Amino acid sequence: MTLASDILAACIEKGLRIATAESCTGGMVAAALTDIPGSSAVFERGFVTYTNTAKSEMLGVREATLAAHGAVSEQVAREMALGALVNSDAEIAVAVTGIAGPGGSEFKPEGRVCFGLATDRGCITETVEFGAPGRDAVRRLARNHALSLILTAASHF
Repeated sequence: MTLASDILAACIEKGLRIATAESCTGGMVAAALTDIPGSSAVFERGFVTYTNTAKSEMLGVREATLAAHGAVSEQVAREMALGALVNSDAEIAVAVTGIAGPGGSEFKPEGRVCFGLATDRGCITETVEFGAPGRDAVRRLARNHALSLILTAASHF
């Protein structure tokens, strides 16, 4: 079974639904889930919020948070995940925001991706440094990490 299949099986068993809030992955997490037949029983909705304006308008990310920390931050990932949870009928929401490359800076290098995972029990965040293996690789690694976070959350319900 694939990671997405495992997620769907766990969520179907427990009656859980998922929402995604994605920036650098551009909907890849949602696509991985909806590639599996029967995903409509689990996948509630996805938000692709590539711009700061979209993050604010669709997910309620505060402009003050964006100004203080930048889009690639755990603070923004937290607000994205919580916004996806609040603006959906899901029990689990995952958020992904990062720098897939090419590029980056000394302070926010290519391959830095911040994640948020929200449930009714709260929200956790983390930053993963994937390095600079190239844009496609960073996006795939970020997608897989987000899927792993969802599976872990589903297993703890």
